[in-house]
Amino acid sequence: MGVPLIQQYRVGRYILWQKLRGVERYPLVLMLEPLFRCNLACAGCGKIDYPDEILNKRLSYEECMDAVDECGAPIVSIPGGEPLIHKEMPQIVEGCIKRKKFVYLCTNALLLEKRIDDYRPSPYLTFSIHLDGNRERHDASVCREGVFDKVVETIKLARKKGFRVTINCTLFQGEQANEVADFLDFAMELGVEGVTISPGYSYERAPKQDVFLKRRTSHQLFREIFKLGKGQRWRFNQSSLYLDYLAGNQAYQCTPWGNPTRNVFGWQKPCYLLVGEGYAPTFKKLMEETHWENYGTGRNPKCADCMVHCGYEPTAVNDTFTNPLKALWVAVRGPRTEGPLVPEPPVVYDERPVGIPILVAAHKSSETCTSQQVA
Repeated sequence: MGVPLIQQYRVGRYILWQKLRGVERYPLVLMLEPLFRCNLACAGCGKIDYPDEILNKRLSYEECMDAVDECGAPIVSIPGGEPLIHKEMPQIVEGCIKRKKFVYLCTNALLLEKRIDDYRPSPYLTFSIHLDGNRERHDASVCREGVFDKVVETIKLARKKGFRVTINCTLFQGEQANEVADFLDFAMELGVEGVTISPGYSYERAPKQDVFLKRRTSHQLFREIFKLGKGQRWRFNQSSLYLDYLAGNQAYQCTPWGNPTRNVFGWQKPCYLLVGEGYAPTFKKLMEETHWENYGTGRNPKCADCMVHCGYEPTAVNDTFTNPLKALWVAVRGPRTEGPLVPEPPVVYDERPVGIPILVAAHKSSETCTSQQVA
């Protein structure tokens, strides 16, 4: 696994404390989204299709620190938009580090070379750099030529300066398993700490809707990738059981409260990925007033093909705590790549004419929260 022992220990201790206290729902990763503005216009992005008055909004340093303190999660992931556009980002990162939070600063890396000296290497800071495959694939994903080469050089620079670096890789329609495997080999040669890999989520506001993988296609693709990766020593910044879930071997339900989102609108219901579900003014109200049972596989049509780590990694890490021997077995042997896929959770919603799902059966779930950066 590509996560340092100190982070595994600190996060594991946090989870154990929640369990000893009998807390059923608790956050593990705060998705702190201080702006939507970006310097790219990726085909699969649903975050930049807002009017300028929204794209020009920023969470202040004080608002960001209030969110970190209010949420209490041990990990803070800072996506966007492009966070490096934010003029107060160095102060925001430093404020999180002073609170002993593990920060994953997500960036497309186009501004990182220019601004890297605004940051200091720390075991609490990781640059999570977006790289969605090889040169041709990544440049097509971000809709701009030359970005791949720029990102690779910036990764080398950040590594040379002593920063923790991970790669965030999102897979879309048309992926070839052998190309993904070659890319993972290349990522290991770059010396990154690990790769966070996930199928893309079909944002409603994304300019292109035909680029997203369906659930069964995702399972088959990941089986082919992991089959090619046997013995390759790929480092993933994810739990072994989440990878096993991607390969269709675990029947998991989403844990949307595991990675709560604070952005320019407030605390987003129910998660980072869904829009139009409303916002809460405080983290406490988000946790208490969100109808969590209305979201997840089989519970809501918007969630039908979602397998993204910010929802399902928390479930996998909780399963790791409950069944450590199973997790260890998968970590040692790798995800199973043959045999039947596990059955999907049953569909338990009906549709109103206006498209609002109504639950027609309670779908019991005991999964609690965890995260992509844990195991």
